[in-house]
Amino acid sequence: MKLLLVEDEKMLSKVITKGLKKHGYAVDNAYDGEEALQFLEINDYDLVILDLNLPKIDGIDVLKDIRKTDNELKVIILSARSDVEDKIIGLDSGANDYLAKPFEFAELQARIRNLLRRAFVQQNVKLSCGEITIDTASKIVKVKDIIVELTKKEYSILEYLMYNKNKVISAEKVIEHVWDSDVDLFSNSFKFHIHSLKKKLSVSEGDVIRNIRGQGYILTDEKV
Repeated sequence: MKLLLVEDEKMLSKVITKGLKKHGYAVDNAYDGEEALQFLEINDYDLVILDLNLPKIDGIDVLKDIRKTDNELKVIILSARSDVEDKIIGLDSGANDYLAKPFEFAELQARIRNLLRRAFVQQNVKLSCGEITIDTASKIVKVKDIIVELTKKEYSILEYLMYNKNKVISAEKVIEHVWDSDVDLFSNSFKFHIHSLKKKLSVSEGDVIRNIRGQGYILTDEKV
């Protein structure tokens, strides 16, 4: 999943980004409201973590600008403004959640998981496709009830395809949601991870991740 973190305190931004990447998220960083809107104009994100006290353009104005054109993008406000009135303004302006600073990273992570499940109309933390199951809370993958060890990138690819089960997803779209924006789209990294992931899942009957020539990849348990 690809996130945009909008936080002007660079040290805090670095700490949050490190934690998110450790758990398999791809993260882009914006340090003011104007830069955030530029990122949002050229990239697709699954979720935005938004500070309010931002240089150039205030966080609430960034949020209102998002909601002018996109009512589906999930937004968590992460702000030192902790008064009830501030929370009401943030939620009424279109935020999906509001977390006041200081905060526990584990709570932020849980709220992100919760919103991403809603974004994909998925109420259960466990996803499945044939003999493959994913626990999105613990990030444990099993095939035939046997735990399969995946790298962070492999897990992120599988999770994204699982959320979009039975849909053909282009390689570019997968890369957009799993890698940071500065990734080289022409590198062999994606093909390497797909090949490795398919090999690790090969203990399942059949090839659940299929390459549709000229279109992309599909995760399906339908037999061919």
